[in-house]
Amino acid sequence: MTAQHLGSDSNTTDWWRQAVVYQVYPRSFADSDGDGLGDLPGVTSRLPYLAELGVDAVWLSPFYPSQLADGGYDVADYRDVDPRLGTLDDFDAMVAEAHRLGIKVMVDIVPNHSSDQHVWFQEALRAAPGSAARERYVFREGRGESGEEPPTDWVSCFGGPAWTRLPDGWWYLHLFAPEQPDFNWDNPEVRADFRQTLRFWSDRGVDGFRVDVAHGLAKDLAAPLRDIGGVESYRPEDLPEDGSHPFWDRDEVHDIFREWRKVFNEYDPPRIAVAEAWVRNSRRTAYATPQELGQAFNFDFLKAKLDAPELRASIDTALADARAAGATATWVLSNHDVIRHASRYGLPDGRDEEAWLLSDGQEPPLERDFGLRRALAATLLMLALPGSSYLYQGEELGLPEVADLTRDSLQDPVWNRSAGRLKGRDGCRVPLPWRRAGSSYGFGSGGSWLPQPTGWGEWSVEAQQGVASSPLELYRAALATRRRLVADEALEWADEAPTAAPEILHFRRSGGWECVANLSDEPRPLPAGELLLSSAPVTGGQLPPWTTVWLRTAAG
Repeated sequence: MTAQHLGSDSNTTDWWRQAVVYQVYPRSFADSDGDGLGDLPGVTSRLPYLAELGVDAVWLSPFYPSQLADGGYDVADYRDVDPRLGTLDDFDAMVAEAHRLGIKVMVDIVPNHSSDQHVWFQEALRAAPGSAARERYVFREGRGESGEEPPTDWVSCFGGPAWTRLPDGWWYLHLFAPEQPDFNWDNPEVRADFRQTLRFWSDRGVDGFRVDVAHGLAKDLAAPLRDIGGVESYRPEDLPEDGSHPFWDRDEVHDIFREWRKVFNEYDPPRIAVAEAWVRNSRRTAYATPQELGQAFNFDFLKAKLDAPELRASIDTALADARAAGATATWVLSNHDVIRHASRYGLPDGRDEEAWLLSDGQEPPLERDFGLRRALAATLLMLALPGSSYLYQGEELGLPEVADLTRDSLQDPVWNRSAGRLKGRDGCRVPLPWRRAGSSYGFGSGGSWLPQPTGWGEWSVEAQQGVASSPLELYRAALATRRRLVADEALEWADEAPTAAPEILHFRRSGGWECVANLSDEPRPLPAGELLLSSAPVTGGQLPPWTTVWLRTAAG
């Protein structure tokens, strides 16, 4: 069966504008060979499931050769497949099957840094200071009488200094783990090589790219390098408005992406990209213009409390920014870097999420059913908004965060780099349950690389298939209904009675349908209209607490 998706026509250049994109973390999706690690043939085997779910595109997190110092985001070869995950032939087979099913394919590109096992970095380690090989990365002499101090006070995003010293006394920069040395994007060879990588995957049928750390490529490397005051966290709101930070969101980064756009436009239809850019709202627009990547992730919606005024402000800002960029907004509630939203929304507002993880999910206690109810209401709200919705694998099952992973099972470098202050992101990366029972609950025949909790099978596809009240069936119904309803990118807020209340989000879309979300603990009046879909059971003329509905109005 070939699914009829928004983006199923290969000649449609704007398939991405209102697409539903499903993120696959390959190592945790499906294991075809029983080694405990998900792989590309496993992804291919489950593509019919994604077609039935109703997604328009699949985005794959890194599947490249890697030492897994950072879950695959330490790339040793940008134009190959990790042999543990398959081969280039397996990749081609996966793309062919996805396209046969009407599903576009996006892949992660990781341009800020490579693995320390990359051939270039190994060459740099063997080369002399000042050599051409070292100019591809950022090497500097240290401070102090003998160069024993790092060149700057820059801090790694994973904790600790952003510099590591070599036996020859020189230091190299890594804004993430030491196994992830940063490229020097002032170097023409680096720029040319990444353009070649973009063409390599585009020639193999890739439809688009998710750009990791898009805001970090350009750096002010003029001597002397500037200190930043020992800042240990980099929040978008703390970055300067004028693009003058030494390494985040510098204006020069846009020269790089304008070069990439020329590569994208060599193809018919043009390839698209979405920026992971943790920057101020006022500066996100530039990444998303048609002259650059085309889209940029909006993380404000993900970070916002499930509060109607806060979410409305986030929606208005995102839509205005997208219009200014000539793009569409992006919406996301979960991904491979954050606590799954079915658990996030089960914690009290204002909670310390890191402390909750460190308590193994015990303090504060998680209200699991309440969290799932709120998560489904938020999801149905998100899917009604104009723009692209990015789903993370397993959220359609309502999977909770696995917060009680033992310390000796943790793989995320954040745990060690932070000296145990941060537990890391492994809890949202636990391999998916496909069946109620069996080895790794249907993930594979040989266990799983991260331990799955007891009872994981009750969240499985098998357990939810055909169960009308399950999260899986709600997602399927929502994506199918969305495809029938979506006509354009217009949104109009409805502020009249009976839903004119601070706890209600109510908007209209073209074609005579509306979305109403009750984000409160009390029932509210339900507007007149045909009930198309609801995130929780609706009876009588009341909209229950923490429930979102889609309605077709008399005008439609």
